[in-house]
Amino acid sequence: MDRLIPTVVAIAGVLFVASLSLFTVDQRQYALVFQFGEVVRIIKEPGIQFKVPLLQNVRYFDRRVQTIDAEAPELFNTREKKNVLVDSFVKWRVVDVEQFYKSVGSEAAAVARLKQTINDGLRAEFGQKMVADVISGKRDQVMDTVRKRADADARKIGVQILDVRLKRVDFPDKISSSVFDRMQSERRTVASQLRSEGAADAERIRAEADKQREVVLAEAYRQAQDLKGKGDAKAAAIYAEAYGRNPDFYAFWRSMDAYKESFKNKSDVLVLEPSSEFFKYFKNPQSGAAKAK
Repeated sequence: MDRLIPTVVAIAGVLFVASLSLFTVDQRQYALVFQFGEVVRIIKEPGIQFKVPLLQNVRYFDRRVQTIDAEAPELFNTREKKNVLVDSFVKWRVVDVEQFYKSVGSEAAAVARLKQTINDGLRAEFGQKMVADVISGKRDQVMDTVRKRADADARKIGVQILDVRLKRVDFPDKISSSVFDRMQSERRTVASQLRSEGAADAERIRAEADKQREVVLAEAYRQAQDLKGKGDAKAAAIYAEAYGRNPDFYAFWRSMDAYKESFKNKSDVLVLEPSSEFFKYFKNPQSGAAKAK
């Protein structure tokens, strides 16, 4: 029993010293080992590590990609002296933990410095660009320029700027109303112009269609008259050929046809000389019959 107590105390002492000597570095962290306030070791790999108990202490730093999100939109001036509200965010991470510690010492100090750097970069770029450029035209170019400048400054404190992005670019409320009204007016002007152009095009198309219609009708009428003339000429030629074979019969047939038409109605009255050529075949019907034969 007397020997057990010292053994237990010795084991407890060993465990206590081991607990002070061992520490774990997570894969999401960097670790700096300090001795008398000086950095004696930098640990970048995860796992179980050793330190001198009571003489050395460990401080951890996040190595993950972090985000700085603006608390409120910042007011910037563009090249044409217009105020715009800009809401942005930044992606950054620690790449040189020793330099980071020596330069800023903490993440809070690093965030404050990065915010100021990004703000200055955005203000400088917006001051050189038009509103249309930062809204759509050259937005990516502006962000890339700001990121490069900010990254160059951030490297001095052991930080890498991965990305700078704009979430929103807008006008202040008072300016937004006037801009919206102006946009409405411009759209109404454009709409009116388009309607006028459409009406002019419609009139032109209708006039062209009417012209083509008249041309088509005239051409059709010309072709119809031409065909009709050719038909009449051909018919006349056929009649002439047929009648030329027996002129006397033709005269007799025409007279018979004239009699039929003239005496078709009982109320018709003819005022003619009895000796008129019209009554030729009335006076001598035998001659007409002979000719018919």
